[in-house]
Amino acid sequence: MNERLSRIRHVALDMDGTIYRGGTMFAATGPFLALLGRLGIGYTFLTNNPSKSVTDYLLHLERLGVHATAEQLYTSTQATIEYLRESQPRVHRLFVLGTPSMCEEFARAGFTLLPDSPLDAPDAVVVGFDTTLGYARLCRAAWWIKTGKPYFATNPDRVCPTDEPTVLVDCGSICAALREATGCAPTAVLGKPDPAMLRGILHKHDLKPQQLAMVGDRLYTDVAMAHRAGALGVLVLTGEATSEEAARHTPQPDLIVADIAELGEKLWTAREVSST
Repeated sequence: MNERLSRIRHVALDMDGTIYRGGTMFAATGPFLALLGRLGIGYTFLTNNPSKSVTDYLLHLERLGVHATAEQLYTSTQATIEYLRESQPRVHRLFVLGTPSMCEEFARAGFTLLPDSPLDAPDAVVVGFDTTLGYARLCRAAWWIKTGKPYFATNPDRVCPTDEPTVLVDCGSICAALREATGCAPTAVLGKPDPAMLRGILHKHDLKPQQLAMVGDRLYTDVAMAHRAGALGVLVLTGEATSEEAARHTPQPDLIVADIAELGEKLWTAREVSST
């Protein structure tokens, strides 16, 4: 493993459950990012959570003590917009289940967002992690899907990590309700584990897959995407997945660590070993 870690030149970091939980930054995050800088390893923040815009995320990170630029952040909303532009060029009018921040991102990208009316037919339905979801809009989305409109999910996550005493029902679970109501699965599910989330980083930074580590707390998104992209898949046990679940999962993570502090120690050790 030291040999594989010594090749890493860039780290793709999941956010919620990896560098923070809800509104609480992990104590290891600042020192870990500083260590990456000393090692000459770049990093990009990736999130499947589309409920905030890029601007919102940058402000959220700043409040938690992490300065980042828009170039260092990539969200499932951005992935969905790029997919629609490239693969669905005839889709312009959308019925969206999403937060105001998410809807603003689609509007700024040039899409027309439609109100809840049976007379205003969309080209497609987009389903996200909608923390503002109301029953009437959920029913209208089901209606459009039932009439044959394609629908696209921003991410497959079933729940969102939180430091509050509740369960945050995420996009995957909203899609499960729509699937039960309509008999239809999403036309496409974007975000992790779609390897396109990592391919952009590889191209942007001129990296080979073995020079990239994907670090996250979920087996079915973070680890699965790393496997599909040929990157090093690192599971941290600070979020959703447990070590017992990881032991039963296919594909297996390439590396399991308690937290990013342990990953930092291993990256440092690998560099020390490779230089001797």
